[in-house]
Amino acid sequence: MTNLNTIDPAAVAEEAHLENGDVVIGKGTIILRRFLRNKTAVAGLFIFLALTVFSFIGGLFTSWDKETIDPFNIGMGPSAEHLLGTSQAGIDLYAMTVEGTRISILIGLVVGLVSVLIAAVYGCSMAYFGGKLDTVMLFVLEALIMMPALLVVAVATSGGGDGVKKDLPSWLLLIIVLLVFSWMGTARLIRSLSMSLMQRDYVKAAQYMGVPSRRIVWRHLVPNIGSLLVLDITRGVTGAILAEVAFSFIGIGIKVPDVSLGVLIGQATSQVSTFPWMFWAPLVVMFLLTGSLAMMNDGLRDAFDPSSSSIGKAKKKNS
Repeated sequence: MTNLNTIDPAAVAEEAHLENGDVVIGKGTIILRRFLRNKTAVAGLFIFLALTVFSFIGGLFTSWDKETIDPFNIGMGPSAEHLLGTSQAGIDLYAMTVEGTRISILIGLVVGLVSVLIAAVYGCSMAYFGGKLDTVMLFVLEALIMMPALLVVAVATSGGGDGVKKDLPSWLLLIIVLLVFSWMGTARLIRSLSMSLMQRDYVKAAQYMGVPSRRIVWRHLVPNIGSLLVLDITRGVTGAILAEVAFSFIGIGIKVPDVSLGVLIGQATSQVSTFPWMFWAPLVVMFLLTGSLAMMNDGLRDAFDPSSSSIGKAKKKNS
């Protein structure tokens, strides 16, 4: 198994020269160029960005919204007036799909980014400080891993409550619950990798020189697991979107009147033969979202792996 956190100097040197000279370019530029040479990954990035733009400006292409009922077109198929048809209540499915896509992407991005940040800080801190603090933090980590996420989500998002549950929208509650349970596995892996980095000479030298602990963590530990963090972000976004769809599908995630892809799919499942457009429209959007993220993740993995030959090699100009 290739270690994504160690860049082979020989492989980097092969691509670290410009065509017309020996000017060394940065590792970030090399990784970006390798990613852009992967057509599948670039296609995935384009699809994801297109869906994101669609979720924010798609509502401008229709005069309907997710709350307005059209009494003359109830349960009707796609038409010029309703691009994706209407629901059984006469609500425009295109407007609901735009709103649902925006909510699902928002949940995925927030959970994917924040959970990786929490995992990086928590895991690196465990490895750096060690001792009793590591033991206590590891105990908390294992306790959270053992908690039944499904039960907590059901309790946190159940209706009929008051206080916080009544004041916050269901999608925000779901984000909070997913954040509680989505970072532990990554934190445990980061702890293991960071403990090996603590044995490196440059980390020990920084400690002997009296460099502050916070700076050592951010300048020496986190950058050396950067490839893992980037890959975990794309995996985290995908996992959060699938979790939202799964929880909303079984009725414990997003609650009406809030709309998400999971809500739309769940509402149309029992009547897919009667109103197929209500089921396939949000399902296709979900597949495009998760598929594009998987394509990007594969491209990023190959870009960070200098031994990968799946995207070719840098072209060299013959003298």
